[in-house]
Amino acid sequence: MDAMEQRRNTIVELVNQSGNISFAQLKKKIPQISEMTLRTDLKALDEAKRIVRVHGGAKSVDVVIGTDDMLSRRSVRNIEAKQLITQKALQLIRKDTTLFLDSGSTTTMLAACMPDQSNLIFTNSLTCAVELGRLVNPEIHVLGGTMNRYSMSVCGIHTLEDVQRINFDQAFMGVTTYCEQTGFNCGVDEEAMLKRTVIRQAEQTIILMDSSKVGVKSTYAICGLDEVDIIISDDNLSEEFLEECRKYHVQVI
Repeated sequence: MDAMEQRRNTIVELVNQSGNISFAQLKKKIPQISEMTLRTDLKALDEAKRIVRVHGGAKSVDVVIGTDDMLSRRSVRNIEAKQLITQKALQLIRKDTTLFLDSGSTTTMLAACMPDQSNLIFTNSLTCAVELGRLVNPEIHVLGGTMNRYSMSVCGIHTLEDVQRINFDQAFMGVTTYCEQTGFNCGVDEEAMLKRTVIRQAEQTIILMDSSKVGVKSTYAICGLDEVDIIISDDNLSEEFLEECRKYHVQVI
C-alpha cells in the first residue's frame, strides 16, 4: 500500500468514526499533510463514493443516505465526551417534572443513568425505553409510530400527533450536526419534523451535542440557536461557536 492510499484510508476511517467531521477537525487529526493535499484527497474520495464532501468538511456515506447512521455505530464513537455530557445532563433533571428523551446514543446513555425518582418521561427511543425499564418510580411513556431500524426509534404522523398533546418541562434533544448557516440538523426528514414539534412543546430545550458535530451540515434543519435554552457538550467547543451561543443567550454547560 503506497503512502497516498494509506493516507486516504485514514481519512475515510476518521470520517466514518465521526459520521460528520469538519475540514479543520480533519486537518488537526492529520497535521502532517497540507490543506491542498487534504482537499485533493477529499475530492478523490468523494468521486470514489467512499465519503461525501459537504461545505466545510465531509460525511460518512451512511449518514447521507438518510439513515442518520446506525445507532450501534454511533454508540461507540466519542464515548468519553458522551459520558461527560451525560453527567452534566443529570444535574439538570428535576423531580416531579415531565421530560422528553430524544433518540440517540447520548440520550440512551442518559436514560441508563436516570435517577429512580418521580418523573413523567416520554421517549420515541426504543433503546431509551429499555434503559428506563429498570426504574420503579418514574412513569414511562413510549410514543407510537413507525420504527426506524437504524436509529431504533419511532417517528411519523402518529408520533407527531402524540407529541402535540403533551407539554414538556424539559426536552433532552440529540442532533446530528450544527452549522452556523443552517442551525441544528439531522439526516432524516421525519425525525427532524418530530424534533421541531417537541421543541415547540417544551418549556426548556436542552441539546446534547459533542464538539465534533459543530461546523458540519446535514440535510434537514431542526432549529436555530434562538430556539434552544441550554447546550450540554464536552469542553472542546470552539470560541466562535461559544460566541454565537452568547449572542443568542444560550447557556453552554
